[in-house]
Amino acid sequence: MSAPLFSPKVNFLLFFIFLQMIATGVAQEYRFLDEVSLKPDKLSYFRDSIQFSVEGKIPIESVVTPRNPELKLMIVAGDRQLDLGSIELKKNIADYSYKHEYKIAFEIWMESAQLRLDFYQGKRNADKAFESRILAKGVITTPFLAKIGKASPGESIPVVGLMIPSGTQEQGISRTFEAAVQFAPGSADFRSNSANETVFKTLRQFLVAHPFVESIKVTGLQSPEAAEGRNSKLGMDRAEAVREELISRKVFLKDSLIQTTARWNDWFDFRLLLREYSGLNSAQKERYYSVLLDGTDFLDQQVKLKQISGFESVARNLFPKLRSAKIEVIARSGSGLSQSDFNLLQTELQSSSSQSSLSYKDWTIAAEGASRLADKAEIYAKMTELFGEALPYNNLAVIRMREAQQTLDRDTQEKLWDEAEWLLNRAIRIEKNPYSLHNLGQIFTLRGAYWEAYKLLSDASVMTRNADFLMQNESLRGALDILRGDYKLATLRFDYPFTSPSQFFNKGLAYLLADDYGNASIAFEESIIKDRSYGYGYYGLALIAINSGQKEVALIHLERAIQANEEIFQRVLIDPSFDEIREEPEFFRILKK
Repeated sequence: MSAPLFSPKVNFLLFFIFLQMIATGVAQEYRFLDEVSLKPDKLSYFRDSIQFSVEGKIPIESVVTPRNPELKLMIVAGDRQLDLGSIELKKNIADYSYKHEYKIAFEIWMESAQLRLDFYQGKRNADKAFESRILAKGVITTPFLAKIGKASPGESIPVVGLMIPSGTQEQGISRTFEAAVQFAPGSADFRSNSANETVFKTLRQFLVAHPFVESIKVTGLQSPEAAEGRNSKLGMDRAEAVREELISRKVFLKDSLIQTTARWNDWFDFRLLLREYSGLNSAQKERYYSVLLDGTDFLDQQVKLKQISGFESVARNLFPKLRSAKIEVIARSGSGLSQSDFNLLQTELQSSSSQSSLSYKDWTIAAEGASRLADKAEIYAKMTELFGEALPYNNLAVIRMREAQQTLDRDTQEKLWDEAEWLLNRAIRIEKNPYSLHNLGQIFTLRGAYWEAYKLLSDASVMTRNADFLMQNESLRGALDILRGDYKLATLRFDYPFTSPSQFFNKGLAYLLADDYGNASIAFEESIIKDRSYGYGYYGLALIAINSGQKEVALIHLERAIQANEEIFQRVLIDPSFDEIREEPEFFRILKK
């Protein structure tokens, strides 16, 4: 069989261009449907529905005076359609006028549908419309961008479910250490002063409690101060200096985990400092954000910032903090069994006995220390036979949930979710606990039962004050708040020290939909910093730009988003948010890359 001429991406793009040519190639003139307005002018999803109004006039004094006029509104997409019925016409001296408001329950097929107005005249109950007009193409479904744990092709698989910790360890939940090593102006030489020594001391304390290191990142920064010079390597030199210090002090067992990077001519870290700065009120900070989000380059923004009254004072307080290198370590705690206990464990796993020589604590330590899901599942399954505790049932359910993430086959997913749901209900019967309620909520979320999921997550949230649990539980509640249209409430759910790019993206999405573009931009950029290949942070910045009327900036961010993520490429083609730039030559250029 011969190879296809073009890749699926190119074929999809060519088909899209063809449709655009059909849609825009001929400017249609209307006899009777010329005076029509749709409010809002784009259809948007909000709280499970689409709400809009249609208003207009049909002229009576015309070349062809309408006879038995009738208007019908339809939502159509391929072979699917929804008849919204006839619109009542009011006869006036020179026209028929009409106005009607709609609130329609949203269905997923409507996302790429068209809103079509059909005009009939002449014979009553005619089959074919005399004139038709497309009022809107597609539905803006920005809330659907919320990340709720679903796995998508081309993206890293989200980790879902919360294990019940053993009580003696903080297992299964990663913690993050963040601190900054300060440098002298223009220098990349490490200084052994009290502030920097405190950073290394607290890092060692963190590692004692969390010895299983997952990642180490050192990011060198450079202040805009003149004393820092114009050497673009200064930030990276600072990162390397801290890396060498970490190695020489033997802070980590595996120095190969240390990654170094740098930021230069970038206001991101200044914005982070500005957000926490108590020397300005909200209105004053907004003046800074209006400059920092205007899409111009670093030097242009620097000129504009200097024109803001009081900038010199802000710079004196904040710029010195940027002469630094940030250390970020993600790690978890844990311990293992002795070799003799490990050998005994292996023997008992093969035994059919309901008795064990090992303690409950030994079994939980063994399960938590196992690196493979299959090994964890085997241990927890055996524990359900040995101990009448909620922990093994809950944790085995989490493993089944994570196994379901590994496949895109819906039948396989449903079977694994069914098993996980049974295990979780069993755990709750043994002991009602927030972890099992959260996990049930996650399964309901993945199945699209958002209201039932929200009730479970809400019940779980009042059962514990554990900060790690609440961070994950509130993050998922916040995503559901976005889908439910409670955007202001959603912003309150994300006040935690996240490490995941998807959680930062959800935070930005909540602020975007709440029309707080300043905080939305910061969260989207934090998502990008965590993982540039994720792509959705750029997409969020593109939405901010297009909503602010900055078409050129939107195109820049869209290009980066598309290059990072294939799924975003598909969405860009149909998202009505970008209708204003869809016919721009630059838009097609970035799609063809």
